[in-house]
Amino acid sequence: MAEILVEPIEGYALSKDKKKGTTLFSKIGVIGCGKEGQSIARIAGWHGMEVVFLELSEENIERAISNIGKELDNRIENWGLTAGEKKAIMSRINGTLDYKDLADCDFVIEAIRSESNISFRSIEERKEVFRKVEEIVREDTIIATNSTTIIITELASEMKKPDRCISLHFFVASPEAKIIEVVKGLYTSEEVYNKVYTFVKLINRDVIPVEESAGLVSVRLYVTLLNEACQVLMEGIASLPDIDKTMNVGLGMRFGPFRTADIIGLNKISKWMDNLYEEFGNSKYKPSPMIKRLVRAKRLGKQTGEGFYKYNENGDIILE
Repeated sequence: MAEILVEPIEGYALSKDKKKGTTLFSKIGVIGCGKEGQSIARIAGWHGMEVVFLELSEENIERAISNIGKELDNRIENWGLTAGEKKAIMSRINGTLDYKDLADCDFVIEAIRSESNISFRSIEERKEVFRKVEEIVREDTIIATNSTTIIITELASEMKKPDRCISLHFFVASPEAKIIEVVKGLYTSEEVYNKVYTFVKLINRDVIPVEESAGLVSVRLYVTLLNEACQVLMEGIASLPDIDKTMNVGLGMRFGPFRTADIIGLNKISKWMDNLYEEFGNSKYKPSPMIKRLVRAKRLGKQTGEGFYKYNENGDIILE
């Protein structure tokens, strides 16, 4: 009788001696789940990634989950998303109060929301967030900020592995925009940059490579446009809706400068402009008196129901 050949099953399957394979960007961490964090979590969850976001309270977690759900409901009504697909996406998104739950993430993005305490968004506090993340995650985990006016090289300067740090910018005013600005800092390795490039492709976006600069491309151009729009309005050259319509219809902007400002939040825009003025010293970045007046009055845009425009409870503009 011929000898029966017996081959170990380990040759065909995973064994204890073999490292378990993992999918690149199978799990994403998000620090802060306000408007920016919710958009990042929803987009990543939509594309099959598991997401865990860190918040300061259970109330914030519940609010974020509710808002993501409402946004997906809008996709069901207007974009053809099914209820089953929504359920699958929501099952991938979970909130936590503990940094330790970020331990097995492949990519962690700091997205502390603009309505948070101002000091918590300072460069030193952001550095502390980065250090806490680094203590928990694996050595190959990428750590990023979604900030547009904070320089990633400065954020990474006190890290044990600064080469893993990078900056990217999701477009919250137009969350379905198919581009993301990506900034490689002084320390960022080519390997990390290429992995983030892959991440952007995985979520069906194109990379806009940007050299390290406060404001990147989008914010620097937008705030100067908004300041000029305010000046045109104050001079009585045209009405607020007609200025928006000129840019919207005439030049193809999805929203005009005032509508965009209300969506982003005037408090956030004002901080952007203050940071840019401090960085470059150019008066074109100083917030218009009109913007400052609205911020002082707590008329911050859609989030408060009134900014340049007034809004109803559904977020629709109230025509006067």
